[in-house]
Amino acid sequence: MAATETLTAEQYIQHHLTNLTFGLHPEHGLGLAHNSAEAAEMGFWAINLDTMFFSILLGGLFLWFFKGVAERVSAGVPGAAQNFVEWIVDFVEDNVRGSFSGKNPMVAPLALTIFAWVFLMNLMDLLPVDLVPYLFGHFMALFGADPHHVYLKIVPTTDPNATFGMALMVFLMVLYYSVKMKGVGGFLGELTLQPFGKWGMPANLVLEGISLISKPISLALRLFGNMYAGEMIFILIALLYGGGVVLNATGGVLQFVWAVFHILIITLQAFIFMVLTIVYLDMAHQEHH
Repeated sequence: MAATETLTAEQYIQHHLTNLTFGLHPEHGLGLAHNSAEAAEMGFWAINLDTMFFSILLGGLFLWFFKGVAERVSAGVPGAAQNFVEWIVDFVEDNVRGSFSGKNPMVAPLALTIFAWVFLMNLMDLLPVDLVPYLFGHFMALFGADPHHVYLKIVPTTDPNATFGMALMVFLMVLYYSVKMKGVGGFLGELTLQPFGKWGMPANLVLEGISLISKPISLALRLFGNMYAGEMIFILIALLYGGGVVLNATGGVLQFVWAVFHILIITLQAFIFMVLTIVYLDMAHQEHH
């Protein structure tokens, strides 16, 4: 993307907050959205290509790295990569043992995948806010595209479609194991007979229903909200000091300071998403009498 002298402040911010969206526009047909309004008009019949690309790329990177370390694992003195992977695995296992009381061999690998994948997606926020969009915009210009109409968001977790997609899969697993462990009758009884017994069935259903539905919503919005806010601060700092690929010294210092603090947010949000997934699955495995 070009520097901010060619864009107003509003256009600069809007450019960074717009996904590379491909879909069916009601007037222009199938193609890429040229602005946020067109992306919104595509509605359901659209896909954010940047979110899909970077999330799949980072998921593949996680699998490649962990698989490579597992294939070269040594019983002797471990290397740096093996030490790093073993530390992450032990960290995740400790959290699973502390939060999950049932028996399910799938929970620990799932927790590891969630923590590593979400962390890598969050970590993209530490790349210079203008660098990758700038390079991509000028690459697309070689094919005749206007860089001002080429959008790219490199942090998948700032896209609610990604966070809600992950939260929805966790929710479906919670429903599956709730029915598997308790039976249909047990699961429905849990929704309708607690906490006020059979005489408070309507109130029970409302309260338990809201509690159940709120789990994936809060899981998705917590991750999205924190990462979106962090990205906005990077954008505002860049805008304050002229934007573009290269900031002046003061802007660079502010970006660095916020990035150091943001490392904590990046790690914490991945940890919270993992722990809540473990806790929700533990609740799904518990039988209430």
